[in-house]
Amino acid sequence: MEMQQNKGNRAIVIWLFTGVAMIIVQVLLGGITRLTGSGLSITEWKPILGALPPMNEAAWQAAFEKYQQIGQSKYINSHFTLSDFKWIYFWEWLHRNWARLIGVVFFVPFVWFIIKKKIDRSMINPMIVLFLLGALQGLIGWIMVKSGLNEENLYVSHIRLAIHFIAALGLLWYVLWFALKLSVPASAMVPAPGLRRLSGWILGLLVLQLIYGAFMAGLHAALAATTWPSINGAFAPPGMFTQGGFLEDITHNQLTIQFIHRGLAYLLTLLIAVWYLRSARLPQLAVVRALALLVVLLQVFLGVLTVMNSEVKIPLGFALAHQFTGMALLMVMIWGRFVTPRPSHI
Repeated sequence: MEMQQNKGNRAIVIWLFTGVAMIIVQVLLGGITRLTGSGLSITEWKPILGALPPMNEAAWQAAFEKYQQIGQSKYINSHFTLSDFKWIYFWEWLHRNWARLIGVVFFVPFVWFIIKKKIDRSMINPMIVLFLLGALQGLIGWIMVKSGLNEENLYVSHIRLAIHFIAALGLLWYVLWFALKLSVPASAMVPAPGLRRLSGWILGLLVLQLIYGAFMAGLHAALAATTWPSINGAFAPPGMFTQGGFLEDITHNQLTIQFIHRGLAYLLTLLIAVWYLRSARLPQLAVVRALALLVVLLQVFLGVLTVMNSEVKIPLGFALAHQFTGMALLMVMIWGRFVTPRPSHI
């Protein structure tokens, strides 16, 4: 995606940043869907006709009866009334329809820009890749949901949830990078190989941390330890390696997952503090460095609040704020990486 910034790209930049905002909303809707247990409420995938909810009471009852055939309904939500079902159906329906809207918002202006010759040849292939990534994300989402539409699985696998989540963040990264290429002037770039390498390590660890955030949400792992700074009164609580194997523990044991998630948070905070200090001599990074430190501290604070208020159930407000700041930190560090390119790219 090597392309130059010019004034004619303003509409395209607005369009791309609108897409970034919509993807953020979609990820948050995914978080609500998971935390409210709504993800399996719609048992069919109808890309076009599914845009409409049940239109009468008989259709609602038919949708409810389909839900009642799966294990989640039989063994966890057997007490649900039709009204309860409508509540969880709403969140999954909104999540899917927002995805449809994102597709429309990306596709229709793209066609219009081509007709008006506002998009040059260098942008077409990256946009085709973008549409393919979006379609792949929708397919991953349905494969994830379908895996839970049976009597054995009461929830969608947290591993599949993490794949779905990271694929969404990959899409976010791609669109944001594309938008930055068209909007950030060369004067804002600064060659800083050391900072660039450090930001690469930070982004790598941050992706791992976000995967563990998905594990936390998928397994409701915050409920396993609701104290801070200790984990149930210990730095490394007993019970962390009791699942029958190292790989099993680091991917399925709630206590181990929370321990790793906390540890990665502290390590990221330290590395971002180092990045902040090392970038002090570069005025081009003044805004991004301040945001990086602010957001990582806010992210840790919200994580602590989420854990400490999870004694009965995970507080939706704190959890969503924590998820949002996680995405914000990712975007800030992508920005920091972008403005410290290799000298040959300035």
